[in-house]
Amino acid sequence: MFFKRKKTKVLNIGGVKIGGENPIAIQSMCNTDTRNISDTINQIKKLENAGCEIIRVAVPDMEAAEALRDIKKNINIPLVADIHFDYKLALKAIENGVDKLRINPGNIGGEENVKTVASACKERGIPIRVGVNSGSLEKDILEKHGQVTPEGLVESALRHIEILEKNNFYDIAVSIKASDVLFTAEAYSILSEKIDYPLHIGITEAGTIWGGSIKSSVGIGLILGIGIGDTIRVSLTGDPIEEIKVGKAILKSLGLRKFGIEFISCPTCGRTEIDLISIANEVEKKCLNIDKNIKVAVMGCVVNGPGEAKEADIGIAGGKGVGLIFKKGQILKKVDESRLIDELINEIKKIK
Repeated sequence: MFFKRKKTKVLNIGGVKIGGENPIAIQSMCNTDTRNISDTINQIKKLENAGCEIIRVAVPDMEAAEALRDIKKNINIPLVADIHFDYKLALKAIENGVDKLRINPGNIGGEENVKTVASACKERGIPIRVGVNSGSLEKDILEKHGQVTPEGLVESALRHIEILEKNNFYDIAVSIKASDVLFTAEAYSILSEKIDYPLHIGITEAGTIWGGSIKSSVGIGLILGIGIGDTIRVSLTGDPIEEIKVGKAILKSLGLRKFGIEFISCPTCGRTEIDLISIANEVEKKCLNIDKNIKVAVMGCVVNGPGEAKEADIGIAGGKGVGLIFKKGQILKKVDESRLIDELINEIKKIK
């Protein structure tokens, strides 16, 4: 059962709104050295083209904080500065035009430092994301719970939120991540009951592109499925472009966003008499460049194909050296296998 999405407070991150009934936004993080301005800009532009809607960069020192000014001028999506411990880096990032900070207020020194950062963010309308990870839980919370627990992560998040609220700052987003799927889902479920701030969700340290994509899809899908989540980041060890691809696929598969053609294909069986695997791969590749919110099916059997995929807007079903092109389950025509892909793409382009 898919749960109704919880309506949270709306935040404006450099023109991208999250929370409320706004679309769930896709984020990523650069793996370039932020101090290398040209490399960072180039990677962000590639991510923009792939569909990234909010981008985060690491800010380990003042040189990186200074680089944010030029980076911001040359990109088109909101820029988030990821900062730990040094409140002066946060102030410099704000000065240089970032759209959001990822910073835990309990880790940047005393009350006066928090007040200074919160005041600067409030003046410029810059939200702050409180980001709690299982690997960086405070010592006293660990001692209280005996180990890292979902309840401990929630307690840590609430502690950081309270620090900001004491300084009259409420433009807050929250993330509460672990590398364990069920652990993370439980933590988000507990936290969602306690706050109305928008939640940034993901499975941290999910792994490599293959394994991490599976773990992230299960974890993020599970959390979104219970109605929790306003923005997502798939964390993969690899090219961040892959994070965007997987993020889009997750949202598309849950019907939460539309990103062009939805492609479905059968797994093949002993009835298959055409080179369905090659055809499916080629059709999927060609569909990537067609901006239509329709469902396309590639099926291996002329007996069951049109029926099994009748919810598809258009598709093909293979026979022996031929294929049927069908639309909403109704057969349009029979086509030789050699022309099947081109004929299908032509029919797709005719759809208004």
